Amino acid sequence: MMNRLANAQSLYLRKHAENPIDWWPWCEEAIALARQENLPIFLSIGYSSCHWCTVMEGEAFSNLEIADYMNAHYVAIKVDREERPDVDSIYMQALQMMTGAGGWPLNVFLDPETLLPFYGGTYFPVNPRYGRPGFLRVLQELKRIYESDRPRLQSVQAEIQARFRQTAALSAAELLDNVLLQKGLQYCAGILSARDMGPSFPMIPYAEAALRGIRFADSELLDDATVRYDAREQCRQRGLDLALGGIFDHVAGGFHRYTVDPTWTVPHFEKMLYDNGQIVEYLANLWAAGMQEPAFERAIALTVQWLQREMTAPEGYFYAAQDADSFVNADDGEPEEGAFYVWRYADLEAHLSEPALQALTEHFTITPAGNFEGKIVLQRRQPGNLPNSVEESLAALFAVRYGSAPGVAPFPPARNNNEARTHAWPGRIPAVTDTKMIVAWNSLMISGLARAAAVLQREDYFHLAKRAADFIWQHQIVGDRLHRLNYDGAVSVLAQSEDYALLIKALLDLDQAALALASQSDIALAPIASGDLPAHFLDRALTLQAELDAYLGSDEGGYYNTDARSDLILRERSYDDSAVPAANGVAIANLIRLFLRAGRLDYLDKAQYALQSFGSVMEKTPQICPSLFIALDWLQTYTLVKTSGDCLPFLLSQYHPTTMFAAESGLPAESIGLVCQGLSCNEPARSVAQLLEQLRQSEKRGGEKREK
Repeated sequence: MMNRLANAQSLYLRKHAENPIDWWPWCEEAIALARQENLPIFLSIGYSSCHWCTVMEGEAFSNLEIADYMNAHYVAIKVDREERPDVDSIYMQALQMMTGAGGWPLNVFLDPETLLPFYGGTYFPVNPRYGRPGFLRVLQELKRIYESDRPRLQSVQAEIQARFRQTAALSAAELLDNVLLQKGLQYCAGILSARDMGPSFPMIPYAEAALRGIRFADSELLDDATVRYDAREQCRQRGLDLALGGIFDHVAGGFHRYTVDPTWTVPHFEKMLYDNGQIVEYLANLWAAGMQEPAFERAIALTVQWLQREMTAPEGYFYAAQDADSFVNADDGEPEEGAFYVWRYADLEAHLSEPALQALTEHFTITPAGNFEGKIVLQRRQPGNLPNSVEESLAALFAVRYGSAPGVAPFPPARNNNEARTHAWPGRIPAVTDTKMIVAWNSLMISGLARAAAVLQREDYFHLAKRAADFIWQHQIVGDRLHRLNYDGAVSVLAQSEDYALLIKALLDLDQAALALASQSDIALAPIASGDLPAHFLDRALTLQAELDAYLGSDEGGYYNTDARSDLILRERSYDDSAVPAANGVAIANLIRLFLRAGRLDYLDKAQYALQSFGSVMEKTPQICPSLFIALDWLQTYTLVKTSGDCLPFLLSQYHPTTMFAAESGLPAESIGLVCQGLSCNEPARSVAQLLEQLRQSEKRGGEKREK
């Protein structure tokens, strides 16, 4: 019998529709029932491509004994964290306060009156193992404590509430100076340099911040005590880890979420849109910064092919994710992790000639014993170009997996396990694809494509990005509000601050990419002489910024995650980066970019006030907020270059992280451009060399001592 999640739009929620647990979605009705019956709330948060979420659904949540006890003594609520990142953020913080760690599935037990948690964990097995108690025992013990020891629970809740208040009560900084900027960027480089025994994550917000530090290598603020890391080398190594490691799908493109080891070998096999968008942008920035490693360009190209082939809806937007697990055979009871991607040595022997296998082995770590449970995850041995013979071998493996030669012809998504089992796939059975559209994640990919288009002069990347942005603009604004999700045409959930911030950034990135490609006839959206190319990206960004200010702006500076809601115990202003950059860091940087591009001085004031409001965070916990340091870099070194259309492709293909460019037809005679810092400009540059030197000096202002 189906429970009430059967009618949910979310793929993750629908995966629990056949559980014997009487699940509720997050709603006022469920909370009211818990209060009326005086039952604790069991809140479980996850997402569709989460491996351990899938494991717990198949084990504990499908267990009849557990379900009977849960239904009698709790109100059980399921949340898709991709639908409600606001709910997820609050209770992930609480779990970390209680246990010192977090992850998904995120399972917390709430007092129905206060909605404050009193216990939590991640994966609970049915029976005790992995050093974790059995789930039924947990439910029984917590129910006993809830009924007989309320003071104990109230003490836990009071401590959590006090820590929430402490976290929300930020103290502003009187001075945001270049010393703080340099320390923050160096800290990010240090985080990239860490080599421990745990998993390896892309951590792109840190990598992007560290990359900015390379232009300050000779800063007068840096001394032996400050400079502990070679930012350029750390950033290049992170690019190599990504482009050469097992985290990248060398056969068909796209990056997995992370590797379970410190050697970047064996991934957790789900592919998330948000990771891929950020990595494409980062690799493009490495290329622009002079690190023109062929493996970076190859990884970008294959990832865009994967995006077009498997992750782009007919309407032009991008799907959210692909699962880690897939079926080996249609009649299997459960899918296997990584089955779509890994290779047995016998597979390679069967499908490749002996010389071809030998050539592949020279460039990839291939042994009969494998590197993942007796199977092989492909990982490159060295950078550089791959020989044609090796590319041909990889194409042969692509054909085994997909049943056809490599290309970008659409590969239909399997939207659930039933579709995966029953479709007549010409190759292997693919992992399930979560086909919902998330504005924030689409925006990250739009930014990545736009930056790669500008750096590599790829018109096709630009059009792919523009089509997704046009879909969002045409379909996700209902009434006067942007909405976060789209399920096959059904718009859902008001946009949160990360949706606004990342979409505004994406539109500004498209604005700049269009300038870089304006010499290509079908890119030109307006005459170059107008100085407004391309006006509609900037106009859209300004419209959304006004909406963000009106609905989510905080008098204390920065932006709340969501509208005020009665079902949230806290109205957060998130500033700490996770796998996705924090909304406030991105939003503040956007304000400065809009000031430069649109001449809005009020946005510069707003950005400075917002950054000061997060000053104590930047000073005391720089390890959690790289995006705030990226915003501080913009504030300290913002630059506007006005130049002719002829210079724009060259300038925008380079790495100028705190500069906005504008097409200008009315330049002084015999000059090619103006380098401006706000309201003042340098003398007109009469050569490219002079313009580049002025630009270099402007963008290094953050490394200079300032008079107080």
